[in-house]
This record gives sequence, structure tokens and C-alpha cells, in this order.
Amino acid sequence: MSVEALPSTDLLTVTEAAAALRFGSVTSMQLAQESISLANRLDQRVGIYISRYDESLLAAAADADAALAAGDEVGPLHGIPLGIKDIITTREGETTAQSLVLDRAWGQGDAVVVQRLRDAGGLVTGKLTTMEFAMGAPDPDKPFPIPRNPWNLDHWAGGSSSGTGSGVSAGVFRAGLGTDTGGSIRIPAAFCGVTGLMPTFGRVPKSGCVPLGYSLDHIGPLARSAEDCALLLDVLAGYDAGDRCSIDAPVPDHRAALTGDLTGLRIGVDRTSGRAMAPYVDPRLDPLLDDAIAVLVARGAEVVDVTLPSFEQTVACLWPINAGESGAYHLPDARTRLADYSASIRTGLAGGTFFSGADYVQSQRVRRVVTQELARMFADAVDLILTPSAFQGALSFEELQGDTTAWFRAVNTPYWDVTGNPVITVPIGFTDVGLPLGLQLAGRPFDEATVLRAAHAYQLDTTWHRAVPALAA
Repeated sequence: MSVEALPSTDLLTVTEAAAALRFGSVTSMQLAQESISLANRLDQRVGIYISRYDESLLAAAADADAALAAGDEVGPLHGIPLGIKDIITTREGETTAQSLVLDRAWGQGDAVVVQRLRDAGGLVTGKLTTMEFAMGAPDPDKPFPIPRNPWNLDHWAGGSSSGTGSGVSAGVFRAGLGTDTGGSIRIPAAFCGVTGLMPTFGRVPKSGCVPLGYSLDHIGPLARSAEDCALLLDVLAGYDAGDRCSIDAPVPDHRAALTGDLTGLRIGVDRTSGRAMAPYVDPRLDPLLDDAIAVLVARGAEVVDVTLPSFEQTVACLWPINAGESGAYHLPDARTRLADYSASIRTGLAGGTFFSGADYVQSQRVRRVVTQELARMFADAVDLILTPSAFQGALSFEELQGDTTAWFRAVNTPYWDVTGNPVITVPIGFTDVGLPLGLQLAGRPFDEATVLRAAHAYQLDTTWHRAVPALAA
């Protein structure tokens, strides 16, 4: 059977595809060939990949099928095609961080998270588009693909895990890795209509990942469903002595927590924080939030209104913290190769020099106070906090060209990068012009199980996470 003639399996989640492989109703080779077929058809238009590893993907798929046929013991991701954001190293090829600046010899071999995916049986399809060094906005003057939204190619996929969000949405691979420093897992997940999990800071190791903000960076999965994210987190989580930020904490069975029962779970809803900064609030957002909350309540949750503590001050802290930490990494190159950076990074690095060491220290002090206030809220009043992921659908490239920081005011993600809490974004519907909208659920540190349980319960009764863009259907 030719690649193009394969039956479509684009609605299968990772969990479903893994079960189908074991049952024998699909092969890893079929999944890999479909991934290649979709990439051949869509990649030039959507801008998903920096590098594709078709040959090694097919070889790995053949090995995966042979292992199943032999009855070998296999891992939970056995034979599943996955994408890797191009700031995370893989043995198949160089890591570029979508930049002319990064030394192509940086980071040889597999990052810890990639090795863990392989150990669980996952197959690497390629390296995915991002924003340069995982920050900024698309720059058409640089020789890299422009990541587009598969729901509307005139709109951005969201950054910086752009290719991961658009690739999962379009069905080119089942799931992928992203990173989150100011929202870079959750923004593309929300804009592309998929599910994205930012784990607790320190839960998933960052060894082999190009840094942006040392105390802000998280690695996490994007996939169709919360169940998939739970499966991937079970593989990715765990202490790594090679990562100074890694925290040695017990890792529960996250999939086992997906009971569908939210009886007695207290969810605080904050609709207001961040709205004053938003340039536009889509009129469909609040009705869709109401519908989503009703689903959670029907599953047993108790809902109360809350206001996130010190919201504006916390979001403001992101800038001097990230400026100090990214500046420490980039300034040596910026002094000699500034023109090689994209326009938005040049602006960001220049703006970051206006923050002082005192600003950085003061921001870290505010950060500590806010995490204490938030911990009291979780201890006394709520188990989860629900907010919009963004106040509108994906921005158009025209909007970004007019203001490269417009995305920051349109989204509602940076607060949780500063506090480090686990948070998931799930799709809840569409704008009147067909762009996805999402909500996010945040929990106590290292309580991803509760975050995932609530998101999964919501998705048991909804189908937004299964929607496929017309160009990929």
C-alpha cells in the first residue's frame, strides 16, 4: 500500500494509538508513513519542521513492529511518532534554536527527555520550528520557516513551541515536546486547539535544552488530550543529577489519577486578572468559559470566584528575571553578532539592559512573596485555579508585524512561569471566525495529578480536543 493511500488515523490520540498497536489494528510503520505523508503535504504551507528524519523514523518504526511481532516487552510509547522542539538536542542531527547564532556543535546526542521518550518506545520524527532561542516573534528576514496556524494560515501558531502546536493540531505527529518560559507550551496549545502541560518547575529535567531563563524554563508535552499528557509526563518526569534545577520528588502514576470524578474538588475561577492589559477580548470567550465550568461542576467540582494574588506585580517580574538570565547567556554573542539575531530578539536584548541587578533581585523577592501567598490560597480555599489561556484567538501576522509584543498582552500565561506551578491548557471552542480558544487549570506544586484529572474529566464530556483543521482532514 502506498503512503498516500493509507487510511487516516488522525483522530487517534497517543493513548489510543498505543492501544491500537498492541491490538494489531495499526502498525508503527503505518503511523510513521502517515506522519511523513502529512508532512509532505502540509509542511511547506504550515512551517512545522526545521529538520525531518524520515529515514531513521521508518527504520525505527520497522524495529518497533518487529519487537511487537516477537512479543518483546515494550514501553508505553512504543512505536508512536513524536516531534521535538528545536532547542532540545537529538542524536539524529544538529540543534539550531532557529538561529544563525547558535554553534551547530552545541549539545551532542539526546537530551535527557528525548532519551526517556526513546526508552519508552517513542519515535523521533524531526526537529520543530520555534521562535529564535524560544523568544520573540517570527522574523521573515531570517532563513527559517514561518510557523503558521493550521486553522488559518494567515495567523500565527503561537510561540515559542510553534511547530509542536501546529504539528499536533494537523495530525503530523501524535504529540511533541515544547518548552515554557512565559507561556510557550500553553500559547501554541491554545492557539492551535490542542492540549499542553507545563509541569512544576524542576519536575522534568532540562539537560540538553538551550536555556532561555534559567529559573523560568520548563519542558513539557503537547498532545491532543490530557490523558496523553499524563502518559507523557509519566515518562518524562523524574530527577536528573545533571540538571541543577531538577528536584528529587516522588513521581506518582498520573494516568491512574484520571478517574473522571471531581467530587469535592474546589476550583477557583479568575476571569479578571490580565484583562486590563489585553488589547482585545473575544466575545465568545466568556460563554465558552461558562460552558466549560458547567462541565466541571457536572463532574462534581465546586466553583468559587478568586483573584490571583499580586497578578500585575508577578507578571511584571518576568521581564527583569528573564532579561537578566537570558542576557547572561546571550550578551557575549550579542556584542559581536547582534545583526545575526532576529529583530525582536535584538529589541529584547537591548531593552533588557535597562534592568539593573537590583531589579533582578527585587523581582526574585517579589516572586518569593507571591508564591507564599499563592500557597496559602491553595491551602485554604482551592485545589485548582482556572483562568483563560488567552483573551483571543491566534494573532494574525499583520497584527504581529504592527506590534511584535502584542502577543504578550493577548495571552494570560506568564504568571505561572514566575510561580512555577503546574498548569495545563485545554481547548474549549472557537471564535466566530474559527480560531481555537482555551482555558488553563493550575495546581499546587508537584500536584500535576489533580491538574490532569480535572482536564481529563472535562475532555470526557467534550470533543474540542478532537477537532482537526480542514487543511489536514
